[in-house]
Amino acid sequence: MEDATYQGFELDAETALALLDWQLEMGVDVPVMDAPIDRFDLSARAAPAAAPPQPAPVLELSGGDDLSARVAEAEALAQAAGSLDALAAAQEGFDGIELKKGARNFCFSDGNPKARVLILGEAPGDEEDRQGRPFVGRAGQLLDRMFAAVGLARDAVDAERAIYIVNVLTWRPPGNRDPSPDEIAVSLPFLRRHIELAAPDLIVLMGNIPCQAALEKRGILRLRGQWVQAFGRPALPMAHPAYLLRNPAAKREAWGDLMSLAERLDSFSV
Repeated sequence: MEDATYQGFELDAETALALLDWQLEMGVDVPVMDAPIDRFDLSARAAPAAAPPQPAPVLELSGGDDLSARVAEAEALAQAAGSLDALAAAQEGFDGIELKKGARNFCFSDGNPKARVLILGEAPGDEEDRQGRPFVGRAGQLLDRMFAAVGLARDAVDAERAIYIVNVLTWRPPGNRDPSPDEIAVSLPFLRRHIELAAPDLIVLMGNIPCQAALEKRGILRLRGQWVQAFGRPALPMAHPAYLLRNPAAKREAWGDLMSLAERLDSFSV
């Protein structure tokens, strides 16, 4: 690929490929065409003329299709799980979240479940959805480098040097949109039980959605770097690696947060 000039800016091949990777992670799957396309018109022409409109399918649950019933069902399933394997099976089989219908794979966790540090992310992206593992795209690669800098790794056998990675949502939202409050609500019982069973010493809240789920607060740039309590454990909000990829200057603050995490781990050591 040759270098190009776009609106006065030099665009080299490496930058262009990085932009394409970022667009793919954000859910862009259709390029800009030479001429505009009226997709509403296409949809109308593609639909069978004689077929009458059908009502949207209703999700049938034991207590009805209201949010409180779905949360109660999730709570019962989560509390009945006595191990992480049982919890994964229960959550994957739970039909009270519509995202399950459009996702490729269930993304439960990655890393060492005995780790002292649990990384709580937001939701699977495109690559995570493909592989069925959280944090494996470009943001995940940066996350690995960040924690390797303080001697922690998802593939570490020693729990002292390991991290365990979990997301608030286990199914990918379409187009990498933010999870809705209802989607977070039905996922929270499983997440709470997940953290109870893994029993980490410390939690890293990686981004706005984990802070919303754990603290009922957003505004990661205000919250980051300040130790709080989440799920009954010390927790440190940090900027999401995807934000750091878009704003490299923020990596200095992220490094300070990692240093704070390392110091807190040392203070917990026996």
